[in-house]
Amino acid sequence: MEEENHSSKVEKMQSIIDEYSAGGWNKCWEQGVTPWDLGQPTPVLLQLLDKETLPKGRVLVPGCGAGHDVIAIANPERYVVGLDLSENGIKRAREISLSLPNAKCFEFIEADFFTWRPTEKFDLIFDYTFFCAIEPGMRASWGTQMHELLKPDGELITLMFPTDDRYGGSPPYKVSVADYEEVLHPWGFKATSIIDNEMAVGQRRGCEKLGRWKRCL
Repeated sequence: MEEENHSSKVEKMQSIIDEYSAGGWNKCWEQGVTPWDLGQPTPVLLQLLDKETLPKGRVLVPGCGAGHDVIAIANPERYVVGLDLSENGIKRAREISLSLPNAKCFEFIEADFFTWRPTEKFDLIFDYTFFCAIEPGMRASWGTQMHELLKPDGELITLMFPTDDRYGGSPPYKVSVADYEEVLHPWGFKATSIIDNEMAVGQRRGCEKLGRWKRCL
């Protein structure tokens, strides 16, 4: 039953995106059709935080949605920027986080990832359900922008989902390790680890990998 409900939400999301194009993500939030939103921080991210293997400093979460991962990462040693194109998504994130004790350690910005130009670069970027949400033709620009936004020797973490074509020709688009390598290698990114994500939840089990990349140039 849960699987059927999730599939119907994905189909509804895809129809909204097809109808409204770039404005579709805002419409999805407006209608409460957000199958990508776990309603909590990503489990494997919490594990990485517990193991204390993540860089400190400035962190970016593009396509942050309601901001659960932003809130989880933020602390006095990590200032986190949650970025999203959707006005309604950012509004939701601010509503959730307004009175939290670590609220001074993060901010939410409504902006287009591809044209956004912050004044400072980042030590860490966490990408989950963002790469798979953009048109495949935009992936090279995604790689370029990652290079622009990440400091030399900074780390990019990618949760690669979905690694099969279960959702067809609409978001979330099928991805592969080779898709990431194609757009990151020219900019000097090298994978330090790519493993199956054993902590993937729900429909994401079995079709998700965790990639960690260093910007070497």
